[in-house]
Amino acid sequence: MPRKRYEEEPDNHDRWMVSYADFITLLFAFFVVMYAISSVNDGKYRVLSSSLISAFSNGTKPLIINDDNRPQPPVQIAPPSQKRQGEALRREREHMTRIARDILTVLAPLIDQGKVRVTQTDRGVKVEINASVLFAPGDARLAVESSEALKAVAAVLKDDVRAIQVEGHTDSVPIRNALFASNWELSAVRASSVVRLFIDNGVAESRLTAVGRGSTQAVGDNDTADGRQRNRRVAVIIMSSLPETVTDVQVEAGPVK
Repeated sequence: MPRKRYEEEPDNHDRWMVSYADFITLLFAFFVVMYAISSVNDGKYRVLSSSLISAFSNGTKPLIINDDNRPQPPVQIAPPSQKRQGEALRREREHMTRIARDILTVLAPLIDQGKVRVTQTDRGVKVEINASVLFAPGDARLAVESSEALKAVAAVLKDDVRAIQVEGHTDSVPIRNALFASNWELSAVRASSVVRLFIDNGVAESRLTAVGRGSTQAVGDNDTADGRQRNRRVAVIIMSSLPETVTDVQVEAGPVK
């Protein structure tokens, strides 16, 4: 039986295209993977980064890296106690400012005349009233016309709870009469007269203190008539609960003449 003869297949010159297609497929897959790696979700990356920093920082403050890879100082977060304290200080300043403005309103005519000066610092609100408005020379009895102004101040203060210190001040000219042996006695009794008026007009007695300063805290030159007049005054200080670390004047009106 004769053998069947197979015809030889002709050479296929397009087989290289199979290898080329496989190569293109692998190259495409490579670029897809590279693109996926370069498109990491920023939010998820930050969450992961924060979690890893928290886990490995062992209680220390982490160092934050921003988008341009420069290290940034850690964010300082104030403890809750400091936040509460800061809020309390802010409210206290606002309250004292309202008191100062109310006093400015009721004493506006005297301020315009230069007889009253109102200032606010972290110590409190100070109302300085020239003694000529309140007393006759060498006397500690309140003049009738001055009582209305002090009653208006008492109306502003009576519903508050803060301590009030009333200070009497004199010039350096010695005084000797049947009532007062020195400026110390005169200044102390003048302060007490203002305290008594405040009590009679609804300010709680427990909040009030009378202090005689004599001529020790001059605000003017005792060698001149104008300076001595400025030194004869009564200061009403509404005491703030803030620490006495800041001395800048926030509210101020009127030089005392």
